[in-house]
Amino acid sequence: QVQLVESGGGLVQAGGSLRLSCAASGRTISRYAMGWFRQAPGKEREFVATINFSGGLTQYVDSVKGRFTISRDNAKNTVYLQMNNLKPEDTAVYYCAARGTILRSTNQNSYDYWGQGTQVTVSS
Repeated sequence: QVQLVESGGGLVQAGGSLRLSCAASGRTISRYAMGWFRQAPGKEREFVATINFSGGLTQYVDSVKGRFTISRDNAKNTVYLQMNNLKPEDTAVYYCAARGTILRSTNQNSYDYWGQGTQVTVSS
């Protein structure tokens, strides 16, 4: 079992930055692909970013390309999401997820473990 705990969310003005962290416990995630997803009020949960086991391959939803960066530190069993130039439409609960394979994926149904989420609110 893998337990995931997100942190780093909060309230920020448009144009600002936040860095989300996802700390894993229970098992090393060095052989797990990881992903970030988000759910805005009244909307379905959507893919944001994913990273393979080594950190060498990443993928993003078009709306965050050039603004968000996913990374990982396997020594610390932690995954990050650096969010720059935040926009009001980025407001959502952000979830970290782990996938029991080394390959990254945009499909949330392929992830095995989920965190509880952290709220990100961007004011205009």
